[in-house]
Amino acid sequence: MSYWSRTIDSLGGIRGRATDVAVMSQILQTVFLARHGETAWSLSGQHTGLTDLPLTDRGERDARNLGERLRGTKFARVLTSPLQRAVETCELAGFGNVAQVEPDLVEWDYGKYEGLTSAQIYSVRPDWDLFSDGCPGGETPQQVASRADRVIDRVRRTSGDVLLFSSGHFLRIFAARWLGLEPAAARFFLLGTASLSALGYEHTPSQPVIRFWDDSRNVS
Repeated sequence: MSYWSRTIDSLGGIRGRATDVAVMSQILQTVFLARHGETAWSLSGQHTGLTDLPLTDRGERDARNLGERLRGTKFARVLTSPLQRAVETCELAGFGNVAQVEPDLVEWDYGKYEGLTSAQIYSVRPDWDLFSDGCPGGETPQQVASRADRVIDRVRRTSGDVLLFSSGHFLRIFAARWLGLEPAAARFFLLGTASLSALGYEHTPSQPVIRFWDDSRNVS
């Protein structure tokens, strides 16, 4: 076999392997994370755990815009937090008729810090970190991570792409656990209201990755 024949065969093999990887990447699951739209407390910076607030007018508009972004995307399963800000976002985005309520998607229980701003908390506890310390009278990071792990297990048992509607701090924990990281790593994954993110895999399910994060092009 000539040098050029060997080179062509080698390139063909490389291209073949690249094609195999591309096909594998196409069939691997993608999990889309939609944070709920704006509420009065997300606008004021108050910690909103289990307080069940509706969306603002802007939050409703951004949720509809999120739906436009997702139009035509097929999902094997859509799950939403039971809190109305997530349910409304899900419905306005156009998925209310197919979504299932998942209690484990509920936002962090902030306990005694519910309704407080970070500045108010730091004024009495300057070294406080939610993702390491949790909240007095509320959930610990490990408890939230356990909920996230249960959702991840349900998602990974689903054949096809999945869309989740939830709240910011829970979704940040979810992303950390998806990657196999400790809950404290969630501090690095900032999320805006009505943003869209996606998690998936690189080549195999043993290689979880962030596909994109905190995309807010639909936010007005």
